[in-house]
Amino acid sequence: MLEAGIKGIQKTEVTEEKSALAMGSGTLKVFATPAMIALMEETAWKSVAEHLEEGCGTVGTGLDIQHTAATPIGMTVTCESELTEVDGRKLTFRLTAKDEAGVIGQGTHQRFIVQNEKFQAKADCKKEK
Repeated sequence: MLEAGIKGIQKTEVTEEKSALAMGSGTLKVFATPAMIALMEETAWKSVAEHLEEGCGTVGTGLDIQHTAATPIGMTVTCESELTEVDGRKLTFRLTAKDEAGVIGQGTHQRFIVQNEKFQAKADCKKEK
């Protein structure tokens, strides 16, 4: 049963591949904003996955995120999520990302519950047009 209060946590090491330079989001060897966003989305979806009905998953539909501090290669980023609202199939999460020195990003994220096969089939139909 999905209800507000479900929490999640994920960690990642900042590597060259996750740098702004490598990901094309900048020219520096620091944790890229797209890498932080991916970690945040992963933390959110994994936190609720076991609470969903068989055959269901979630897809991201909205982000309001601020990346407020740089993290150099070699440090670890930890993301924590909390499900703050369940409105039918719409889920809202509060997210915070930290490195060993403190908060580097935070914000909110929305996801929708979908039936995986139906959603995938609808997306795949776009190739046929």
